[in-house]
Amino acid sequence: MNTKKYQPILETIFISVLVYLLHKVIFWLNASNSKFQDFHFSLETIYGFFLICSILIVFALIKVKDKNIDSVGFGFIWATLIKMGLSYAVLAAISESKNLNLGFEKINFFIVFALFLTIETVITIRFLNNKQ
Repeated sequence: MNTKKYQPILETIFISVLVYLLHKVIFWLNASNSKFQDFHFSLETIYGFFLICSILIVFALIKVKDKNIDSVGFGFIWATLIKMGLSYAVLAAISESKNLNLGFEKINFFIVFALFLTIETVITIRFLNNKQ
């Protein structure tokens, strides 16, 4: 297995675990605040969902890059569109919950979504800038 080829997947995992731990510390420090309690989906579930999506997207982009570097941008757009559809389904489940902290939970969800979208975008940019 060529580790350099799959290094973006390892970077995605490392960055997401690091940010998850930071996010978890923020929740731990605010454990007494009612806004940080009783979410429909746990922090682990949300990070797990987005981590799996990101790993699949980065893996797909690596495969597309091997076949045709010019299709990486379109592959990224399609993969992100599919991820947005799946995210909407998760967000709809959150919206239908009778949670008192619905607004705060949605903000938390979008922060995690934006984090993983940023990671995927940076990796895609690096792929496109390293055309060979």
